[in-house]
Amino acid sequence: MRLHPAPATPHPRGLPVKASAVTLGFAMLLSGCAAALAGDTVRTPAAEPAADTVATCTNASQLATWSNKRLAMMTIAVPVPETTPSAVTTEVAAGAGAVLLFGSSAPSNLGFQLATLRSHVPGRLGLLVMTDEEGGGIQRMANLVGSLPWPSYMGAHWTAAQIQANVAAVGKKMAAAGVNVDLAPVADVDGRNVAPGATDPDGWRSFSGNTAVAARDTVAYMNGLRSAGVIPVLKHFPGLGGASYNTDDGPAHTLPWATEKTVALPPFTSAIAAGAPSVMMSNATVPGLATNPGGLSPTQITYELKGKLGFHGLVMTDSLTAKAVSAAGFGVPAAAVQALNSGADLVMFGLVSNVSGETNAISTAITDAVGSGHLPRARLIDAAGQVLAVRHVNLC
Repeated sequence: MRLHPAPATPHPRGLPVKASAVTLGFAMLLSGCAAALAGDTVRTPAAEPAADTVATCTNASQLATWSNKRLAMMTIAVPVPETTPSAVTTEVAAGAGAVLLFGSSAPSNLGFQLATLRSHVPGRLGLLVMTDEEGGGIQRMANLVGSLPWPSYMGAHWTAAQIQANVAAVGKKMAAAGVNVDLAPVADVDGRNVAPGATDPDGWRSFSGNTAVAARDTVAYMNGLRSAGVIPVLKHFPGLGGASYNTDDGPAHTLPWATEKTVALPPFTSAIAAGAPSVMMSNATVPGLATNPGGLSPTQITYELKGKLGFHGLVMTDSLTAKAVSAAGFGVPAAAVQALNSGADLVMFGLVSNVSGETNAISTAITDAVGSGHLPRARLIDAAGQVLAVRHVNLC
């Protein structure tokens, strides 16, 4: 995401059946129920009629009854100024899975506005309301929830317990204002003592250039948010520390994969082991691993993150309006299809001039891809299911 950090002053650098039962005698009842629960067909003697079975209800079975259009909308995060959330009422009413708040000063009645927006969600299934509240110059609603210092300051001057407690205090106020997802913590390992910018997307956004410190503080920040009822999002997998450029401004690559595995992955590995519910991909390529930007790479998402690291939560892209994505040859709608095919569950884009038009273009591209067979419908159902799962929605 383009960050637009506020001017910052450098600081000292030391810096979460019926089975249907059959009345064929006690022994047959037990074996029949067991088979039904296992999804098998209950076999009865030829003289008796076959017992009816009722399929177990799951979110996936319910989502399979939805239209492709509604499934597609569930995988889209729609951007909106935090001063006017009602501007995306149409998109939310059409089933958008999330809204992403932009701005630097939230209105005092944000909670009321978001509650009104949520009333338009089909089936009242809840809504992911996301923002960037990292600390330092990357804070959208500090006027409502309180301010945190740059993560690099936290990493140098606060214990893990202090980080968790201070983040929890901010998180509780975020939740009270109706914001239930924080696009933080930054798990990247970057020790450069600079404000984030074109040549370094991290700098002070990173807890530390020391992998162990970054891992410890990433988990502490994550746990602070979770204790407050806010969903944390680890970013930017597999690690942007030392990246060649800011992907918002152009193509960028990370450190070589051999280095990433030992330096950049441990904070993600530790947080995933501690129960991280969501991960954001970077838009950088990884030398020695993959040539597509991270959010468009099945190697990075499906093979590494889901496969080797065993992550089973929500995977989201970074902004698909980033110049690194367009430089790779993808418009936003095509990038959304590629991201879903690669294993992402939720696609994001920046605050463009025509949000409604972009949302429609993305949802149409997704439904067309399913219709043409380019995107398996099962993958779309799985992605929509992850959006519901992270907010604990049960359709049954």
